[in-house]
Order: sequence, then structure tokens, then C-alpha cells
Amino acid sequence: MEPVFIVLIIFGSIASLFLVPRYLKSVERQRMAETLRLAIEKGQPLPTEIIDAMSSNVRAPGLPPSPQRDLRIGIIWLGVGVGFAALGLTLSFEEPDALFPFLGVASFPIFIGLAFIALGLLNRPKS
Repeated sequence: MEPVFIVLIIFGSIASLFLVPRYLKSVERQRMAETLRLAIEKGQPLPTEIIDAMSSNVRAPGLPPSPQRDLRIGIIWLGVGVGFAALGLTLSFEEPDALFPFLGVASFPIFIGLAFIALGLLNRPKS
């Protein structure tokens, strides 16, 4: 039963790295929208700073990501893959059969990272 908990903790922590920030941002946006709604209902003018802050992190649909963003995402995915490979290598000292499955799992984020890095390098502006 202990190995099941270990696996759940590992994958739960990885999932929480992506889900918790999204949830917190969603809660923050809901609170901001509620505050704006109350201000509009009371007839108060809205400062332009608030409107700019609400729309600053919104991407227009159809716009391609920037090459710099692709490079950052690629490096992060590459780091995740290398982390899985290092975990497999570390675990293989105690359990020799653990290396190859972890290398297999690590290959997916590594190749995703390499693809993002290639996109970032290929889409650089020519100047």
C-alpha cells in the first residue's frame, strides 16, 4: 500500500504545480469582477488602471506565442524530463528495474521541450 501512496504523492504534487496557480488566479479574477460589478451598480467611475490590469494578461485568440515564451516553456519541459530521468537513475540504485520505465516517462517531456525550443529558435524575428 505504501508504493501506491508514494506514486499518488508524486503525481499529485506535479498536478498541483499546474492546478493551484490557475485556481488562485480564477478566484482573484472572480473577486475583481465582483468588485467591479458593485462599483458599476453604485455608479462609481472605473479607474483606467483597473481596466488595464483586468485585460493585461489576456491573449487575443489566434495570435502565435512569442519565440521567447516558446524557449521558456521548452526549457521548463526539458527540466521536467531531466528530473524524471534523474529520479529513475536515483531509484535504480535500490531497484535496478526502475531505470528504464522512468527513462521512458522522461522521454515525453524531453521531446516536448525540444520541440518548443526548436519553435522558439525557428520563429525568432530576423533582424
